[in-house]
Amino acid sequence: MSARSVEVARVRRFLAAAAALTATLVLAPPGFASSSASIAALQVSLRAHGLYTGPVDGVPGPLTRGAIVSFQRAHGLRSDGRVDRRTRRALGALGGPLLGQRELGVGAVGWDVSALEFQLVRFGLPRASVDGRFAAATAAALTRFQSSVGLTADGIAGPRTYRALVRGPSSGTSARRHVVRAGEGFYAIAARYRVDPVRLARANGLTLASVLVPGQRLALPAGARVAAAAPAGTRSSAIATAVRHVVRPGEGFFTIAARWRVSPWDLARVNGLTLSSVLVPRQTLRLPAGAHAVAGALPASRESVRAAIDRWASAYGVDAKLARALAWMESGFQTDVVSGVGAIGVMQLLPETWEWVDAMLVGHPTPRTYEGNVQAGVRYLRWQLDQFGGDVRLALAGWYQGARAVREIGLYDDTKQFVKVVQLLYGTV
Repeated sequence: MSARSVEVARVRRFLAAAAALTATLVLAPPGFASSSASIAALQVSLRAHGLYTGPVDGVPGPLTRGAIVSFQRAHGLRSDGRVDRRTRRALGALGGPLLGQRELGVGAVGWDVSALEFQLVRFGLPRASVDGRFAAATAAALTRFQSSVGLTADGIAGPRTYRALVRGPSSGTSARRHVVRAGEGFYAIAARYRVDPVRLARANGLTLASVLVPGQRLALPAGARVAAAAPAGTRSSAIATAVRHVVRPGEGFFTIAARWRVSPWDLARVNGLTLSSVLVPRQTLRLPAGAHAVAGALPASRESVRAAIDRWASAYGVDAKLARALAWMESGFQTDVVSGVGAIGVMQLLPETWEWVDAMLVGHPTPRTYEGNVQAGVRYLRWQLDQFGGDVRLALAGWYQGARAVREIGLYDDTKQFVKVVQLLYGTV
């Protein structure tokens, strides 16, 4: 993956994570989730203005709503109790930036510090220290969290720490563990130990939408065992891995990607190609990390995926041909593919993007299934189209690069390539 591609992925991840924290007061119940941390950050800001006298608990109760409405009225803002950008700007130093938009260390002050501190209470940070000011106590609690998830315990919050916060700490207690390797996902690990991927995720307090990172330790469910090696000359019934593929007549990026359960975009990129490049028989391709072929049928047929895309495109007023072209570009209609940056499923949604769509656009959690992935993805495409007045080219660029980055920076070269290929796929899948 090129440096530019890594930066684009980082921009997408940070913008999505930041957008998720702008959710309004009608959100999920208190817990480790970033939505409650956002409410806690709001409570800290309102307390600093002398309007909130309750506990910083991340609960959107009547005291919180009353305080925000009073603040909005006092500052000539629309007093609807919803926390938008203008309200946060009026809150001053503790009204921004959002969590994930910058690196945090001792001395930092802001909304993001409050959100981070709230999530560190369960790692020993006193509730009285949740004040939006990154102090030594904050750093100490952060190092405990980082150690618990296998990160470098440096007391500095950066991209990997933010990803771990979204994922949440492991709650598994089994003595048997697996150390995640580059490119591995729940399906590959579950196949290796002959366990159900859903059980594997649950054993660690995660979901199939959670992002796994190299070096992370996973508890294995009861009954997990390493699949026996297949006899010489036979295929494994569980999983086969490879690092290279020799192109056969008639094969293209999408058919090869489907066979090895990888993103066609990643497959082209690791070979220094694009999806418009011509493949010839006997050409040798490098496979992205984690490529694996699993015996048996895919979790859902391509016909089922196509039908789901058409159904949700109709529901959200999106051109079904456009939605199918985008989904095919992202995954080739594969339901369990995971990209190198953690994007998952048919629509290749980053977990934090999926959570943001649920909170801000759908209004409730969508199932962590291929159907839910399609629903959230099509709804996100609808949002991108709305952001750019129906301009398909800019909406696709916003999907790939982030709407804010498109407006402020313009289209990166690889964004232009992505858009071009999706447009070429329009009406063909």
